Amino acid sequence: MTQDTLKGNPALDRTLGLLWSSVVWGFMGFFLLNMVGIIGSVAVNSVATRWLRSWLPDGYTFRWYSSAWAEFQLGEVLTVTMQVVLAVVLISALIGVPAAYALARREFPGKRAVMLLFLLPLLVPPITYGIPLATTLYQFHLGGTLTGVILANLVPTVPFVILTMTPFIEQIDPRLEAAARVFGAGTFSVFRHVLVPLLAPGILAACLLVLVRTIAMFELTFLTAGGDSQTLVVALYYSVFAAGVRAGQSVDAMAVLYMLTTLFWLVIALRFVDPTQIVARVKKQPKGA
Repeated sequence: MTQDTLKGNPALDRTLGLLWSSVVWGFMGFFLLNMVGIIGSVAVNSVATRWLRSWLPDGYTFRWYSSAWAEFQLGEVLTVTMQVVLAVVLISALIGVPAAYALARREFPGKRAVMLLFLLPLLVPPITYGIPLATTLYQFHLGGTLTGVILANLVPTVPFVILTMTPFIEQIDPRLEAAARVFGAGTFSVFRHVLVPLLAPGILAACLLVLVRTIAMFELTFLTAGGDSQTLVVALYYSVFAAGVRAGQSVDAMAVLYMLTTLFWLVIALRFVDPTQIVARVKKQPKGA
């Protein structure tokens, strides 16, 4: 059988395609099964009275959640988490949206280099620049403070807002802004009355994604947080590895609260953002269109 015969054999092509699809779905199913098993075991253990060498616990109770709330001072931890998250979201939006507009509407030498610079904090693992960043913050007496945690989290979130908002801005026809200027609108008026209403879904999506990212950011927060500036993910880490004996169910209850918090905001974010819109680009219209 020649190579041309193999290439033109529909039955063989269907068999190879079916085999490849089976392999891909098999790996995906194995991965999802492991994820469901890990998350499910944590969730079940958080409400178990006792669980030893059996498929199901001996009984169920929700007292571990109240125990975790009191033992790990989750009220204060959640307050700090919300303060950090809201500050990071607000500052990132105030800086990132105007910067994204400048990148989307202006051409200048070195624009590609600037875009690459914004990509670096998102592509490079946070621990690689987190250590020198934390060292710098401690030298300026900002390490271990709420301000230091906020500044550290701004390093990846501002570029994230810029890269998320740039496609949204590029999809807006510049002629709308030009028409507003013809009628006497200034730059601020154009931005307020024309761009902001059109960009509201994109801004909301970027803010929600930054919120989720900040809640889940461990490395930068861990390196810069102090005793009274820990977010939920850092407090969870300390609860697992801190010295002393504590019930595993309390730690799992805290982990479930963390997962539910992150999942809640992620679901809301996905309701407002279309992932394909983030990477979309405005195509140049042909002449005469």
